[in-house]
Amino acid sequence: MADAILIVGATGLIGSLLVRQLVKDGCDEKLHLLVRKPLAGEFGAAHVHIVAPEKWLDTIADIQAQRVVSCLGSTMKKAGSKEAFAAIDRDLVGAVGKAAKAAGAEQFVTISSTMANAEASGFYLKVKGQAEQLLRAENFDRLDIIRPGLLKGERTNDVRLGESLAIIASPLMDKLLRGSLRKYRSIAGEEVAMAVAALLKTEVAGAYIHENDAIWALAKSGR
Repeated sequence: MADAILIVGATGLIGSLLVRQLVKDGCDEKLHLLVRKPLAGEFGAAHVHIVAPEKWLDTIADIQAQRVVSCLGSTMKKAGSKEAFAAIDRDLVGAVGKAAKAAGAEQFVTISSTMANAEASGFYLKVKGQAEQLLRAENFDRLDIIRPGLLKGERTNDVRLGESLAIIASPLMDKLLRGSLRKYRSIAGEEVAMAVAALLKTEVAGAYIHENDAIWALAKSGR
């Protein structure tokens, strides 16, 4: 994997697991991590860029990575308002995509949500869908939209009570979600990270949506 890889949002659940996976795969020398505060943990020879968010777009232009992954995402509670949530999950994601395209990125991978839809009645899913629309408009050679079900994994300094309760109930609920409903099943953050790592090795052009079944298959292919 010779192309430079940039991860934006490397401190969250998927971002941190993806960093670990790429370092394990020996990709650390080509890996750039854009964060707003120092990282904890092992990241090998990866290049860590600690930059205030208002300077991120300039940093993306300087890095000129061929492959960019956005693991950006918040919650309504953490953001504090609908406007603040949309500013991160739609506007910032879209701005990162635009900056990446302008800097020569050929592939863009984004972590979205199952049922994301720009026309959805629910605000959360509508914002996620709008973010996807912004990225599609950039016409990357390769666009991968990851739409996992309920994410399972240990989050640092990001307690989500409703999500935690859903995870507790997930073993029973997953058994009930069959056929086309499998996309709503819970899925381990490690599997999503492995799937993204596998996608970063692809050379096939196009725009793709990956839901649970595709994510599991990609993760398996990368083992």
